[in-house]
Amino acid sequence: MRFHVAEQVTGVVERITFHNLDNGYCVLRVLAPGHRDLVTVVGHTQQVVAGEYVSASGEWTTDRTHGQQFKASEIKTNPPHTAEGIAKYLGSGLIKGIGPKFAQRIVDVFKESTLEVLEKSPTFLTQVKGIGAKMIEKIRKSWEEQRESRKIMVFLQSHGIGTARAVRIYKTYGDQAIELIKANPYRLSADIWGVGFATADELAKKLGIPPDSPFRAQAAVRHVLSEASGDGHVGYPEELLCARAVEMTEIPEKGIADAIEQLRIVDEVVRDSAGKAEGGEQKGEENQAAPPSALRPPPSESLIFLKSLFLAELGTARAIKALAKGPHPLPAVDMSPAIAWVEKKMGIQLAGSQRVAIQEAVANKMVVVTGGPGTGKTTIVRAIIEIFLAKSLRVLLCAPTGRAAKRLTESTGREAKTIHRLLEFDPGVGGFKRGRENPLDADLLVVDETSMVDVVLMNRLLQAVPPWACVVFVGDVDQLPSVGAGSVLTDLIESKTVPVARLTEVHRQAGSSWIVRAAHSVNRGEVPESAPPGGSGDFYFIEANEPDQVIGIIRQMVTERIPKKFGLDAFRDVQVLSPQVKTTLGVANLNRELQAALNPPRHGIDEVKRFDNTFRTGDKVMQMKNNYDREVFNGDIGRVVGVDADDQMLVVEFDGRPVEYDFNDLDELQLAYACSIHKSQGSEYPAVIIPVHYQHFTMLQRNLIYTGITRGRKLVALVGSRKALWKAVNSAETKQRYSLLKWRLQSV
Repeated sequence: MRFHVAEQVTGVVERITFHNLDNGYCVLRVLAPGHRDLVTVVGHTQQVVAGEYVSASGEWTTDRTHGQQFKASEIKTNPPHTAEGIAKYLGSGLIKGIGPKFAQRIVDVFKESTLEVLEKSPTFLTQVKGIGAKMIEKIRKSWEEQRESRKIMVFLQSHGIGTARAVRIYKTYGDQAIELIKANPYRLSADIWGVGFATADELAKKLGIPPDSPFRAQAAVRHVLSEASGDGHVGYPEELLCARAVEMTEIPEKGIADAIEQLRIVDEVVRDSAGKAEGGEQKGEENQAAPPSALRPPPSESLIFLKSLFLAELGTARAIKALAKGPHPLPAVDMSPAIAWVEKKMGIQLAGSQRVAIQEAVANKMVVVTGGPGTGKTTIVRAIIEIFLAKSLRVLLCAPTGRAAKRLTESTGREAKTIHRLLEFDPGVGGFKRGRENPLDADLLVVDETSMVDVVLMNRLLQAVPPWACVVFVGDVDQLPSVGAGSVLTDLIESKTVPVARLTEVHRQAGSSWIVRAAHSVNRGEVPESAPPGGSGDFYFIEANEPDQVIGIIRQMVTERIPKKFGLDAFRDVQVLSPQVKTTLGVANLNRELQAALNPPRHGIDEVKRFDNTFRTGDKVMQMKNNYDREVFNGDIGRVVGVDADDQMLVVEFDGRPVEYDFNDLDELQLAYACSIHKSQGSEYPAVIIPVHYQHFTMLQRNLIYTGITRGRKLVALVGSRKALWKAVNSAETKQRYSLLKWRLQSV
């Protein structure tokens, strides 16, 4: 019998050609004794740094494209011990603040003892010219972080789990990381951004956690509820929750039921139903007077809520009821002369529906103003503001996103803030300064783009509204609901507890816009008409049936046709919106294509590769989660203005404000040449391009296409198949979002 003996390659890593931090796959160029040229080593290792010694076991192969390679089944790394190797090792970006030049200076002083100095006596670094106490502290902290994160990496890798989250885990748990993970690996999915249930579950199996462990059952319940909230649900039917958790884990239903009960006992989740929601036990004739929407029947079964979402929904309902009953700040107003005065001051003639809306806003503490593009929502807002200002009352304006707030400022001539900035978030305490104890200084609060305000943010906002203030909710109920949990605007309207001014009349000037006409056609379930080619229209449909053809047209439009014909900037003014993230015509692939066309790799342009993304100076990027410390929020768009390999820092400019990102936090960003239509809510762009194709079959919905079209100000182009567009405008069934807000509002 012949045994196959694995071959060995050892040497110094000269260059890392490729390294995927998620799965550890790498391509290394190694200076190996006995080989005249650098050896290409291909394999898996979670962390490798240029200058390290590697010992690889495997076999030699010949790749058709890349030639001879050493395919490693195992790669072990060790710190270098020669001065030359240490200089390369330190200068590779391992430690923040130490680039190749500083690394060489340090090694020139300490030679082969450099790593020992960093480990045991970093204060000795004062002997190196240019390094002071502040920099030493930065180096010490970075060295400690990478050392501890390596321990975590080795621990995770030894149990078969590859992760790019070691530094984040270390920052969250500190020196207790391994101990805490061993005790309950499922805590990772709850505590660490980017670690899901599947990853934690795989680690738990390797650590010998029993498959029917209560920890596992509870983690599955949390995961299902978290996923449900990501899909817009505030609560989730207990029956569906159990079924999904059982399917995920194969834990018997009783085990999942016990887990739900245990989480309820420790106050992590809440069970509630329409029958028990505040006043919901009142049945019979009173409830029949306001029948629920046919699309959204009251959930008869129990819903399970994450505690935070339950409190947000309950708080929103209670705040709306309390504000509606409070005193009105306006003195008695004779509406006929008031409206005549407003018309004269603004130089306009109000339509009948607009006059009714203004009267409702002046007479009631709270009012909803809803309507499509061109129906005059902004005119009404301006008129209401004028009436309040004429009585020397205080007015505040806000919107969910920076772009929406900027647009509201431009249309009203008064400063509007994002909701987060209006509430004055304080990173020091991790919360808002404005709230029930420190309310806003306002007699009127106008909330624009209300359709995209989720239940959590709405609760925070309403808690800060003083009892005497009026609130005007402005939004387009036909758009997509919020990215976050809830359908607040829809629930508010359907509850019939707040006056609603519906604007349906498209004004003459707006009616001349092909974009406005297209949006209203889609809303009526009609395929929109394209402007004739070569004219001065602003809405076009360009037919292309093959995905590659669609991509080619989009690329040409972004880079050449739109900038040339309309004088728009390809980066700043043109936004591609896709119904989905994945697929060839999805956000991820379109971003790769457009980055290659608009900002390709070239000499002198710095870049960094992290989390399957390459970010370069000049790239257009989007924030993917709320980060209160950085004061950037989900959906904010900026430009990369710097990549610092020495400090491992990327700098993004958002509306003129530079924001720093550690390389390990770059999963918070994604390229934004293309983004999803959902993420575009609250924003408006000079030019919008939307691929419409059967690849997006499940997402082809009327409100999705309607929302996309209404994002464009000067130009909207749909590129794709007529069949897919027909499918979208004829699909009006919106997914039900499980919530009890409507029934809470209807209760006495």
